[in-house]
Amino acid sequence: MSAHPAETWLTAQEGAMLDLLGRLVNIDSGSYDHAGVTAVAEAVAAFLEREGVACEWLPQEKSGHILRARVEGPGDGPVLLLGHCDTVFPKGEAARRPFRVEGGRGYGPGVSDMKAGLVMNAFVLAAFARTGGAPCPLVGLFTSDEEIGSPVSRPVIEATARGCRAVLNAEPGRPSGNVCTGRKGGVFLRTKVFGRAAHSGGAYAEGRSAILALAHKTVALMGLTDLEAGITVNVGKAGGGQSVNTVAPEAWAEIDLRYVKGADRERMLAAIEAIVATPHVPDTRAELEIAGEFLPLEPTPASQALFETYRRCAREIGLSVEGEFSGGCADSGFTAALGVPTLCSTGPVGGKGHTPEEYVEIATIVPRARAAARTILALADGATG
Repeated sequence: MSAHPAETWLTAQEGAMLDLLGRLVNIDSGSYDHAGVTAVAEAVAAFLEREGVACEWLPQEKSGHILRARVEGPGDGPVLLLGHCDTVFPKGEAARRPFRVEGGRGYGPGVSDMKAGLVMNAFVLAAFARTGGAPCPLVGLFTSDEEIGSPVSRPVIEATARGCRAVLNAEPGRPSGNVCTGRKGGVFLRTKVFGRAAHSGGAYAEGRSAILALAHKTVALMGLTDLEAGITVNVGKAGGGQSVNTVAPEAWAEIDLRYVKGADRERMLAAIEAIVATPHVPDTRAELEIAGEFLPLEPTPASQALFETYRRCAREIGLSVEGEFSGGCADSGFTAALGVPTLCSTGPVGGKGHTPEEYVEIATIVPRARAAARTILALADGATG
């Protein structure tokens, strides 16, 4: 396939891409910083509108606002370019660690997870808008709360993805340069344990320790882990108690369940519920709630065909890309569960996500944008696989 004008334009855009990336990275946008998340989407929208891309705002009360952009093209079934504007970092992190380029890598909070992916998707949309339109309809969705399980964004993602011919989710390309063809599902849960307070010196026997009950539950919950089956249960946060000299009347914990196959979800949730409901200390009780959830990205023949198309298009511009499985979760699981062919980690290559060492490989930003654009052209031609 010869270079389309959109690809030719993208080839010369590294400087402009870095400029927008720096602006996005220097905006704090933790998931609960709704104004910051919206500000990231506003910066993307300002760029897109200058490039003639139509933008639609989906205002939200419980998260930052969601941006949806569209480039018209012939036929039915858009290609959806997906990405999230939120990060895991606290307010002030952007000022402490502003965007910088060093040794061929870009650094800063959220630089690869996934602000570089937002930039890439925005430039792909702009490339087609400024070169005569897309070969098929294109939709860009810039969501608000992926890092906490997309409780607000999930229904918007699902509604937007229905009827799409493919989804390219611009999570960071793997450090190996590969994309994700499979991901675990995950459920984030909270439990609260209730006991009975008593003076720990004068009336110890009258107390019922919620912390002791939680300790038993923690051992049992983490004992559900089956590494061979790809199932993990992690109690990642815990707390409780009233004072050091009081038998603890309450305790709490946050639980992370990861699984590979959709069929494992109900079985593991039932096992967790049974442990939480067991009164490990007499006269104590506990509650359990789901705080957030991701569905697994399970390979299908259609998603494999999409991957083969992407791999071929990447090879044509000199990129060697394979598929990888990841234990991390992403919004791609929601679209895959609808039966829409989905490919994840199509964004620029990066690593060390969620840490101060997070980076993006600058030299991959333009090629990965070109690979996405070329894949869109192939999908519009029906040349899959």
